[in-house]
Amino acid sequence: MSNLAHVLVIGSGGREHALAWKLAQSPRVGKVSVAPGNGGTPNNVPISATDIDGLLAWALQHKPDLTVVGPESSLALGVVDRFEAAGLKIFGPTKAAAQIETSKVFAKQFMQRHGIPTAPFEIFDDPHEAFRYLLLEGDQPLAIKADGLAAGKGVYMTDCAHDAEMAVRALMIDRTLGDAGARIVIEKALSGYELSVMALCDNRYSRKGWAMPPAQDHKRALDHDQGLNTGGMGAYAPASRDPLQVLIGLAEDGFKAENIAFHGVLFAGVMMTPEPYVLEFNCRLGDPETQVILPLMTSDLFDFLDRGAPPNWLTAAVEFAATVVMASGGYPGEYETGKVITGLDQVPDDVIVFHAGTRREGDQIVTAGGRVLSVTGMGDTLQAAIDRAYAGVRAIHFEGAHYRTDIGAKGLNR
Repeated sequence: MSNLAHVLVIGSGGREHALAWKLAQSPRVGKVSVAPGNGGTPNNVPISATDIDGLLAWALQHKPDLTVVGPESSLALGVVDRFEAAGLKIFGPTKAAAQIETSKVFAKQFMQRHGIPTAPFEIFDDPHEAFRYLLLEGDQPLAIKADGLAAGKGVYMTDCAHDAEMAVRALMIDRTLGDAGARIVIEKALSGYELSVMALCDNRYSRKGWAMPPAQDHKRALDHDQGLNTGGMGAYAPASRDPLQVLIGLAEDGFKAENIAFHGVLFAGVMMTPEPYVLEFNCRLGDPETQVILPLMTSDLFDFLDRGAPPNWLTAAVEFAATVVMASGGYPGEYETGKVITGLDQVPDDVIVFHAGTRREGDQIVTAGGRVLSVTGMGDTLQAAIDRAYAGVRAIHFEGAHYRTDIGAKGLNR
């Protein structure tokens, strides 16, 4: 009987495919299952990432040695608390710790309490108070944020009172995002460029988390940062040689001071002005940042997640990675699914394709979501990584496929 570990990954996106891919490389891992998974992930379990009862029942029956949580929705529902109460080993923050992402109000007040540099802000739970504030402060660049989870769609950037008032109306009165907009944060907008700084943390082991190389996401749907916000159309890493670990350390110290156990991924969205400021914290790996970070890791991810291997467990290769998201036509608006994907077997050997919105239909892979594939290239230079990623993109075809052609250009320019 094999003593190799069985790992369950919760989620269905490109991030979860990348996690499964990396964990399967560990010599200590014999099987990786993914719930619910997608058309590219192994050993799919047909249980939604938000069906906590179903996931728990499956885990109690199949007894994975470790469960790794991908999406914030599962964390917000307390999947870690439920698994730990049942004696199951799971990597991810508890519901209390996940507030750093699930509540913008909690996060901003947490940063204020612990001296983490962040933009000046005000909190409102009454739209009329928010409107009164905008009469005085609305004619300047502002970020208006829903308090709750909004799948990346809860932030409005405005630079005039009219647009700011429309944003408040949409969130607090029209409730376009439901209860997520019942409270809002209005903060002064910062100018600069944004980086994603992620760290694997586990303060149960009384040691600092290990910051990964910073990545840069591309949120807008169209080239040159035009179009609507999306979940992310591509990324590259490293986007800075400074790991910015001091910001992660301040947050970890804050959790310890408030007696909140944090074991999971701490993700700081950082605005690089002359000094770095934290825009927000997330409590899980980013997507598509994961698809460029994990290919750069040369050490065993399972060793850290399973037993908190020493802090120098991770070595980032002196290389670059870039990923290009291929999306369904119309995304992030309405789009059709069920489009047959061809060319996956024609992708160059030095390119990695991570599936997201895909499913299997017999011998075919078809589209099943907005962001369909993340196509990742690596190289000794950023330009080489970008070129390889786009070579992979050009090999793949499906009806209506849309992608940006300028992923990584900011890094080349900088």
